[in-house]
Amino acid sequence: MSWTPEKEKKLKELWAKGHTASQIATLLGDTTRNAVIGKAHRLKLEARASSKKTTQKINLENNNNNNAENRTQKVSRKAKFKALLLDKNFEKENPKSLEELNDETCRWPIGHPPEKDFHFCGRKPLEKFPYCKLHVLYAFQPKNAKEEDIVTEDDIPKFIEKKIKSA
Repeated sequence: MSWTPEKEKKLKELWAKGHTASQIATLLGDTTRNAVIGKAHRLKLEARASSKKTTQKINLENNNNNNAENRTQKVSRKAKFKALLLDKNFEKENPKSLEELNDETCRWPIGHPPEKDFHFCGRKPLEKFPYCKLHVLYAFQPKNAKEEDIVTEDDIPKFIEKKIKSA
């Protein structure tokens, strides 16, 4: 594919609008994603124009200034665990053997099977999960999550929301 001045102009416009290289390649037609990336590099376009995620974060920040309900906060996984463990009403571990497990017990293994003290958690599991509140936090982590991630209040489970704020 040869880059005509019209295609270069269109590339610059789409790049500035935040389209991905794949989207630009599709819109231009008769080119590949890698060709788009290479041409953008040779044209010395910005490393990346504002993406949809960046735009959403900027919009959230602007809304946060105006609306206290939508404010975001940094909550680490460590803080979530700490809040649960500090909760005085948090159910104590109820050790169960393999034979004692059922749908009403947390199936998180504690220790290693050959060890003498090996058992399962035994707390009451969350609905639709095989684990209790604490072990759901261990077992189900968001994809590509970082230790300190910006979390909206909608992302925090209701059972832990108050505990995090007090921790």
